[in-house]
Amino acid sequence: MAVEELPLAKAINAGLRKAMRDNDKVLLMGEDIGTLGGVFRVTEGIKAEFGDTRVLDTPLAESGIVGTAIGLALRGYRPVCEIQFDGFVYPAFNQITTQLAKLTNRGRGTLRMPVVIRIPYGAHIGAIEHHMESPEAYFAHTAGLRVVSPSTPNDAYWMIQESIESNDPVIFFEPKSRYWPKGPVELDASASPLHASRVARTGTDATLVGHGAMVTMMLQAAELAATEGVSLEVIDLRSLSPVDYTPILDSVTKTGRLVVCQEAAGFVSVGSEIAATVAERAFYSLQAPVIRVSGFDVPMPAPRIENLYLPDVDRILEAVDRSLAF
Repeated sequence: MAVEELPLAKAINAGLRKAMRDNDKVLLMGEDIGTLGGVFRVTEGIKAEFGDTRVLDTPLAESGIVGTAIGLALRGYRPVCEIQFDGFVYPAFNQITTQLAKLTNRGRGTLRMPVVIRIPYGAHIGAIEHHMESPEAYFAHTAGLRVVSPSTPNDAYWMIQESIESNDPVIFFEPKSRYWPKGPVELDASASPLHASRVARTGTDATLVGHGAMVTMMLQAAELAATEGVSLEVIDLRSLSPVDYTPILDSVTKTGRLVVCQEAAGFVSVGSEIAATVAERAFYSLQAPVIRVSGFDVPMPAPRIENLYLPDVDRILEAVDRSLAF
């Protein structure tokens, strides 16, 4: 088995190249993704390999990028759009939620919409307004969209390929704070299903559930808890819509306690949905209320105080302590 150590950004790059080699209908679109390779260099070097007919530098117009991608999908292409930063997706919100998400249903299943929209999201990079947001709940709430987020380079490599192969539109959230740390990538293994949750660490005392950059934070919390004799199970959601609840419910049945973690604000969020569903479907297994650890219900603050806003290991462990106290 071929295994290579890659940062998450390079793993996505490798996955995009593999998809483009396998299918000449796959093309990339976005602002500065060609010659520059994107602001995070995720698409670096791809234009040199595939040319400017398959790697398209677009105007600074997100609505135009997604609108054009919809037209290309109707003509049989599989466009992959890059939104430069999370907060820049809102000009394309109309195209995504009222057109892209609904055309397959509107056409009674006769229209395929194999469009992938890549969105770097989340914080921990010391940026300014519109550059550190977590807008995943908007899209997870929108019927007709698939929403996923890898937390490891290996998942990034395989999930981008699986997303491109999907005949449904996929919103592909990339945790930008995890772009650079390296991890093993199995280049010729069989991929896990795109929408399967993953048990990242086994434990017996409480369950932690989260996605994206929070998975690393939860694993760090679990390591510290273990030094005090507390065994935490960590589950990586991977898919935010649909959600694979089986590993979550199995874990909660075992541990009796659940803490849901996310960078996004807590009100009407993915974490809220996880908490509500577990309370519905595993009520008699719970030994304590489900606890949510999230960003606060205010706009992302200035970089110098972002760490006060974002959940950290201490806040996760404090929530675990409250759960265990019941």
